[in-house]
Amino acid sequence: MAGIDVGGGGKGKRALDSDINMIPMIDLLMVTISFLLITAVWTSMSRINADAQVPGPPRPDEEVNKTEPEKQLHIEMRGQDKFVLIWKQAGTVISTIDVPRKDDVQMRGQVKLVRYPDLAAKISSEWATVGAHRDPTDRKFDQAILHTDNETQYAYVIAVIDAIYQAHRPFNVGGRTEQVSAFNVTFAVN
Repeated sequence: MAGIDVGGGGKGKRALDSDINMIPMIDLLMVTISFLLITAVWTSMSRINADAQVPGPPRPDEEVNKTEPEKQLHIEMRGQDKFVLIWKQAGTVISTIDVPRKDDVQMRGQVKLVRYPDLAAKISSEWATVGAHRDPTDRKFDQAILHTDNETQYAYVIAVIDAIYQAHRPFNVGGRTEQVSAFNVTFAVN
């Protein structure tokens, strides 16, 4: 406890010295400081940076470099008799090629191996004519998007992916040039 001296009493007056309990005041001060610190963090987090974004270039007097969207190879294996290879650029169909579907099924013990050599050859030739990322120093790969139905068996999907991976390109790895797959393969959402 703290004591406060408020001046002495004089003749015949009683002393005015008294003790004031400082603990509740310190508690109130600590709660107030913590409340201010916490709300200061929340107010900075609740801010939204906004500016007036209007259509068009930020400065009409400067030329804006437009980047052309990349071409993508879409492989549809929904039909039982053919594959459809579609080159698209930002939703625009550039070309469409039908490849007859010939399932080369082989059994190795209990494992069913499926191959599509005609599809692999056509994808390789298409990449050679339309593919964009050919330079060994180019870190990007062309995109191949596989479209299947829900009933397609796993072995057939893997066979198509293997056919896509048959197209190769040179790629610099650690100072030497190696042949790697030309495509990154993704699946389309049904």
